[in-house]
Amino acid sequence: MDLILWRHAEALEMREVQDDLDRALTPKGERQALRMAEWLNRHLPSSTRVLASPARRTQQTAAALDRRFKTVPALAPDGSVEGLLHAARWPDAREPVLVVGHQPTLGLAAAYLLAGQPLPWAVRKGAVWWLRAREREGQRQVVLHAVMTADLAWTDRATSCASSATGARRALAR
Repeated sequence: MDLILWRHAEALEMREVQDDLDRALTPKGERQALRMAEWLNRHLPSSTRVLASPARRTQQTAAALDRRFKTVPALAPDGSVEGLLHAARWPDAREPVLVVGHQPTLGLAAAYLLAGQPLPWAVRKGAVWWLRAREREGQRQVVLHAVMTADLAWTDRATSCASSATGARRALAR
């Protein structure tokens, strides 16, 4: 099973709104969400189930994917690692699951799955941690498949575009 943890992109500060759930993405956060969504759409299987916190900033981040997603109250900012894993049906889901959520829950979940204990690992705003459960020699393992930030996703896109353009020029020159 693949579990992809996506932290919401940059959002307004609490002092700018009355309720934490109402915090919207900043213009920078909107760009981060679009960049990461583009990267994810190039790499995620079409069967991926997308789950998002009810917070406005996670809803906006998930919407950048332009895929259907389900709002899950257990993924709210005060959610738990157990609630996240239950919502994702870890490790038994047949399809990949993308969770759009919050710190510290995402970092705690990544640490729990990779290190066996919920340590306070930091996941950057707009970043993705892609985990994969597999079985080897009768043992269940969790592998860190990828970590991507919005800035690197943009660089990856530019590199891919440059490589495609170079390949096209070579093909035309033949």
